[in-house]
Amino acid sequence: MSVAVAGVGTSHFGRQPDRDLVALADDAVSEAFADAGVDGVDAVWVGTVFAPAGVAQRVLRAMGITGVPILTVENACASGTTAFVEAHEAVRTGRYGRVLALGLEQMSTAFSGAITPEATDPEGRTGLAMPAMYAMSAARYLHTGAATPEQLAAVSVKNHAHAVHNPRAQYSGTYTVDEVLASRMIADPLTLLQCCPTSDGAAAAVLTAATGAAGEVVVRGAALRSGAPWNHRSPHVWGHDVVADTTRDALAAAGLDATTDVDVLEVHDAFTIGEIVTTEALGLVPPGDGGKAAATGVTALGGAHPVNPSGGLLSRGHPLGATGLAQLAEITWQLRGQCGARQVEGARLGLVETMGGGVSVLDGNACVVTVLEAR
Repeated sequence: MSVAVAGVGTSHFGRQPDRDLVALADDAVSEAFADAGVDGVDAVWVGTVFAPAGVAQRVLRAMGITGVPILTVENACASGTTAFVEAHEAVRTGRYGRVLALGLEQMSTAFSGAITPEATDPEGRTGLAMPAMYAMSAARYLHTGAATPEQLAAVSVKNHAHAVHNPRAQYSGTYTVDEVLASRMIADPLTLLQCCPTSDGAAAAVLTAATGAAGEVVVRGAALRSGAPWNHRSPHVWGHDVVADTTRDALAAAGLDATTDVDVLEVHDAFTIGEIVTTEALGLVPPGDGGKAAATGVTALGGAHPVNPSGGLLSRGHPLGATGLAQLAEITWQLRGQCGARQVEGARLGLVETMGGGVSVLDGNACVVTVLEAR
């Protein structure tokens, strides 16, 4: 059956060490329930990465959600959208009538800087943290001429400007390309303003069978893949292939020919190069044009293909387990026309892409691509 996103909600995103996971989850779930007009669900899928064991039952118990199946999934940065895909499948197949997908993470109390690399991986033993992994991709693009430093910085300028209109975002502001490039170097060539911040937050969605009501937001198509071995057989940088493969699956499920049919997108921009690579892997722009698209306004609000009107991970923040569901909440609001000054006018089709990395020798842990439609 066709599945609708009946309600969505999020907490504020940012460093919130004084607010525990129960409080963050309550913000998101309470808003999603009120939005959907419900007071309970038949099952819950929860996405999180670094939360303690039993966290799903703990936070849901505090909201009176007990006695129903509760499942926790971990899929790196794609944990929240993995929970969404599984909740969608449970409703689509008739297993449950009303399902909650919840993502949550409190990063500020877990790490003081970059996420600690996994020591059991060869890359981890050498100290290759995620900023360095993305920096390698950026260096490759600069070396081959596929992007310039100014084009990398343009992604940050764009997304921080978008976040000015998002009251839930962790950071916003008007920056110049020069200011982005002059910020503190983190992993050459990526500077501080080109890296997502450490964030705490939660996001949620209630899924039900679609009713056919006018304006209802439905799941047009969804796909989930895990990365394949990344080696000399691929000519692309890390993360490109799993995004491209998952996108083809999602487009086939949605019955669409290309992502250029989509009106608004939220994509995984943990670092500026991430958005550039992703827009190319999605097929939104030709190979080598991702940086140019950001610099010339193609992917800005008002451009041909608006990307990350929420501010993206760079500005809204990136609490790992919550990120994907925050992206889905943004696209749902966009398709309803509820985004105020950051609204993409006339948006009817929206796409969410979340990519989780971190497993040695694989082209990412997982990627989820979801297409939503306003009926």
